Amino acid sequence: MALAELKLAATQTRLTGMVMPAGLNDQRVDAMNRVITMGLPHKRDEYWKYTDPATLTQSEPEPAALFHNDEGPLFADVDRIKVVFVDGVFDADASDDLSCEGVEIQRLSDATGGWAADLYGTLETNGQTPVNRPLAALNTAFATDGIVVHATAKAAKPINLIYLHGDETSDVMLHNLIKVDAGADVTILETGPAAARFNCVTEVDIADGGAFHHVRAQGRDHERRAVTHCFARVASESLFKSFTLTANGKLTRNECILEIVGDDAVAHVAGACVGDGGDFHHDDTVFITHDALRGESRQVFKKVLRNGANGVFQGKILVKAGAQKTDGYQISQSLLLDGDSQFLAKPELEIYADDVICSHGSTSGAIDEDAMFYLQSRGVPRKAAIDLLTLAFLAEALEEIADDKLADDLRGRLESWLERHG
Repeated sequence: MALAELKLAATQTRLTGMVMPAGLNDQRVDAMNRVITMGLPHKRDEYWKYTDPATLTQSEPEPAALFHNDEGPLFADVDRIKVVFVDGVFDADASDDLSCEGVEIQRLSDATGGWAADLYGTLETNGQTPVNRPLAALNTAFATDGIVVHATAKAAKPINLIYLHGDETSDVMLHNLIKVDAGADVTILETGPAAARFNCVTEVDIADGGAFHHVRAQGRDHERRAVTHCFARVASESLFKSFTLTANGKLTRNECILEIVGDDAVAHVAGACVGDGGDFHHDDTVFITHDALRGESRQVFKKVLRNGANGVFQGKILVKAGAQKTDGYQISQSLLLDGDSQFLAKPELEIYADDVICSHGSTSGAIDEDAMFYLQSRGVPRKAAIDLLTLAFLAEALEEIADDKLADDLRGRLESWLERHG
């Protein structure tokens, strides 16, 4: 059967019985029409050839056993606003009051008009060119809730979206909208596994001189599956910074699609991933478009893989004509702790300006035996030496987090993971 027919059949099966939530009807209908036109992804699609999307597109999610651990909540010592979703349902009792100086917060289900309605689906639609992203359009059509954040000044506290997983067959779609006014500054934290199958889209619109910081730790559930998309529009002299830590899970695909549309803007995307076992598959897919003068972008991704784990990186920098003085940097590296794990990388540059500095690099390797010998010769046990070298390998990605306290919290979780997986 031809690919187009396979995708059409899978799309029709997936959409059967799905009910579009109330509100934002025009945007939702438009998104559903785009899903039907594109068709849901198939492993034979170019941007999915390293990652099989079958369990993300089938009608029902694969069950995911609940995971319990004795570690305390991440960022527990940070003064933050907690916004809690349990299997995609807002938990008002577990959440904090949403009032905060410098920022307005509400649920997506309560946002029926104004800027939220104007933004909803707009950046996702823009991000469908030149690469189709049908799972993001599916989310725009059917997301049941999410958070809407309007930063009007410097937010007094970070906003922590906490996604809890309580049902072994939960299938969740959440859609978040972030608007950062000129000169405003906001930090969004995301923690937790969310569901057996999780589809999340975040749209971020940053005005001139605004700053958006994003730190995400994807939950440790061993059997969860997730696909996330972050679409951002970055205006003049503004800042976008996003970091993701991923541990465990069967399948994770994180996509980040950024448009630098203003002069002197900065956009950094980074990630650290640790995976153990042949059923672990982690995919980072990034597309950054430079369409203004003197833009700076960085992509820094590090993966530590063992016991047959699989890692993927697909990253592209597109520099449009006229985007002179662009500075684009991309690095993807893997540390393979055995001979059974694999890392697949597809770095790309596409440049139509002649006065730019752009580079990309990708490497895979094992533990440096000379460094191991040095540490062991000074009395460091082999297991501890491996952990130290692993943390050193991941350090460049963690350095992309601007807040040292947040970085220290994540570094501590990495150390705990390494201790358990020796």
